[in-house]
Amino acid sequence: MTEDPSSRSSLSAGAAAAVLRALGVRDWSIAAAESLTGGRVIAALVDIPGASAHVRGGIVAYATDLKARVLGVDEGLLAERGAVDAEVALAMAGGVRRVMGADVGLATTGVAGPDAQDGKPVGTVHIAVVTPETAVTAQLALAGTRDEIRTASVTRVLELALDVL
Repeated sequence: MTEDPSSRSSLSAGAAAAVLRALGVRDWSIAAAESLTGGRVIAALVDIPGASAHVRGGIVAYATDLKARVLGVDEGLLAERGAVDAEVALAMAGGVRRVMGADVGLATTGVAGPDAQDGKPVGTVHIAVVTPETAVTAQLALAGTRDEIRTASVTRVLELALDVL
């Protein structure tokens, strides 16, 4: 049975609203560094009324060189491991916190398809959340279409942020 894409979108909206509420309790701000999600994380957050109280902004660093140049991801790490890696996701989340002056940094990097990348199969995704108190990553092995993988990645990074907050 195929999942209804609108149900996944409503999961993202619910998670985004919950993240914003949790940020409000701490009076924290948030920013996102996105690769495979292409701005969907920030879009999910700013779709919620009142988001401007906590959302600083986002960076879509789709190209690997931008991960280094804009977000400060170590070029050696990128050369050694490729862009689809847990340490890269952590560096992206930390970099967007720094660049945007946010309390919380989120990051998504992975392979949505249609082809594998750097030897990583379609559906391999790394997400990260960095706060002043902690830094966590998760590796996802997602199945589905390119759109389903990207949408699930948004929901999962927002759920991870909620767990951290």
